[in-house]
Amino acid sequence: MARNFRPRRSVLYMPGSNARVLEKARGLEADTLILDLEDAVSPDQKEIARAQVVAALTEGGYGNRELVVRINGLDSPWGRDDLAAAVEAGPDAILVPKVSHGADIGLAEGLMAKAGAPSSLKLWVMMETPLAMLNAGEIAHEAGRADARLACFVMGTNDLAKETGASLAGDRDGMLAWLSMSVAAAKAYGLDIIDGVFNDFRDEAGFQAEAEQGARLGMDGKTLIHPGQLEPANEVFSPTEDEISWAREIIAAFALPENTGKGVITVDGRMVELLHADMARRTVAIADAIKALQS
Repeated sequence: MARNFRPRRSVLYMPGSNARVLEKARGLEADTLILDLEDAVSPDQKEIARAQVVAALTEGGYGNRELVVRINGLDSPWGRDDLAAAVEAGPDAILVPKVSHGADIGLAEGLMAKAGAPSSLKLWVMMETPLAMLNAGEIAHEAGRADARLACFVMGTNDLAKETGASLAGDRDGMLAWLSMSVAAAKAYGLDIIDGVFNDFRDEAGFQAEAEQGARLGMDGKTLIHPGQLEPANEVFSPTEDEISWAREIIAAFALPENTGKGVITVDGRMVELLHADMARRTVAIADAIKALQS
């Protein structure tokens, strides 16, 4: 498994129009910060927010945190200028909203290349429209090209609820099919996928339950709207010490000379297959990446 894992357990939205919040973000224990120019910014503040986000990125001081700029839609009055400014400022990724077709990926990547984006600048996309749900596989397939920038899906569950009438209440049972479909599409093409936000930041138990549900579905992390959600998100989407220890046992057992070439072995009285070894290597890679981020 050659992939280099980057923890994306906690992905916190920060409104680009609030300079004080952008400053505060430098001290938060988030794996990823989304500096937002879209939903969190009113139309009369769009250009101010863009300038403040560019200034924050230029100034730096965010340590090992992954920095993503969510631009306005490419069909909006601000989207293309947002993209060009973000490319110049040099975040880790640009997040494009309202993606609905595979062709939208080509458009975004073409504009990034035209703006002079280095190959290291990745593309993230919001999965938040009914068409995106129907076309999840087609969108994810764009990551299969050798020169692809597409790296991550972000679920926009509030927009999905608004456009479909499906409820976010309870166990999100009205959305489970779409969430699972998006996870399958993302994983089929090696993409990370981040779960949608939980709106009531004061409801700690509700957040915990939804984060755990997202982890069970295969999400790599959760988007957040409040710093108070950081600690539980980091905990839920981290492998436990027992899981890490067991993963290392499996890896060590398959590495023994007597197990070379075997597809099935026994570890501590339990049958273990090669697929469990792959899962174990992923667990250890994630744990090591989290440790590196914290250091």
